[in-house]
Amino acid sequence: MRFSQRNGISAIEKSIQLDCMDEELKNSLWNVLKLLILDNIRNRTNQYTTLNPFKQFTISLWHNFYKLPIDEIPYDSNDARAYIRIWFFQADWYEIYDFIEFSFELVRNSNYEIKTDKIEEKFNTVLEREFSGFRFIKGIIVPITNKEEIGEITSVLKITSSFTALSGCNIHLENALDKLSDRKNPDYRNSIKESVSAIESVAKIISNNAKDSLGASLDKIKGKIKIHPALERGFKQIYGYTSDEDGIRHALTEESTCGFEDAKFMLVSCSAFINYLISKSEKAGIKF
Repeated sequence: MRFSQRNGISAIEKSIQLDCMDEELKNSLWNVLKLLILDNIRNRTNQYTTLNPFKQFTISLWHNFYKLPIDEIPYDSNDARAYIRIWFFQADWYEIYDFIEFSFELVRNSNYEIKTDKIEEKFNTVLEREFSGFRFIKGIIVPITNKEEIGEITSVLKITSSFTALSGCNIHLENALDKLSDRKNPDYRNSIKESVSAIESVAKIISNNAKDSLGASLDKIKGKIKIHPALERGFKQIYGYTSDEDGIRHALTEESTCGFEDAKFMLVSCSAFINYLISKSEKAGIKF
């Protein structure tokens, strides 16, 4: 804690920033972006093309993000960087998050040899320090701040991406995360649907019957792995909620009363339960 905070001169904490971005947060995000992405691209060579790496980056940025003519890209890289900086500090808060996601994805899918896990970690440090209501999870800026919740989601995405048999589960989870994290048009109803479908996908693999419902799968799984009865009942009830006549998966076109809290709860809970099922299965000798 700083001297000014200890002595009551300045506030100890700021409010959580969910639909805004103060100057301190904006400046901090820019510093990470500049040091770990923009400067790294400019200073590296690329063995796969004769095109300057930063030029490659700006072409994709102008064409796919700014949606501007690429022949308007400043010839000098310093001028291009100056344009990016001016745009960044004039952009709305949600556009800045869009830009960070886009730049991160561009680097992750490039040959720049930049370690994106470090970038994600540095962005999260800044987001936490400046009381942003968002965190970076697998390249997506998500409205979740609790470390335990982030840990469950990150863990299950890593595990399910490492087994071919669990690719369906991984796709459902990533879709749930995408729909929850859309800052312009969040789709909470379908995020919940995807979260539950992720559990169903894993449960069917363990029960060894692709036609089983989640309830039927859980009944069969009990003979293979030990599931706490309370957990089993809980997820059967959740599955019932999403499948009954007023449920999420029954009438997706009807007006939904689902909110962010519902979708976040389902994503975190389903991620935790999938982690639990996989761990129990591995201990029982079940291979994925």
